[in-house]
Amino acid sequence: MKLTLVAGDPNSYPENSPTLYKTDRGSWVVQGWVVTDPEALSHLNTPEGEAVVEIPDRMIPFFTNP
Repeated sequence: MKLTLVAGDPNSYPENSPTLYKTDRGSWVVQGWVVTDPEALSHLNTPEGEAVVEIPDRMIPFFTNP
């Protein structure tokens, strides 16, 4: 999988995380904060091999094709 950096969160400390990448497979990779809140996770059906991450609203404008 080839990743192309789209944006790092300019308002995050340290090192621009969360981060958004576009892949060469027609998909996105999102680096964010791991969701560990039991109540939030209880509302999700997350299959084995998947994870749930959280990103701030300010990252949504970066979801465009680079």
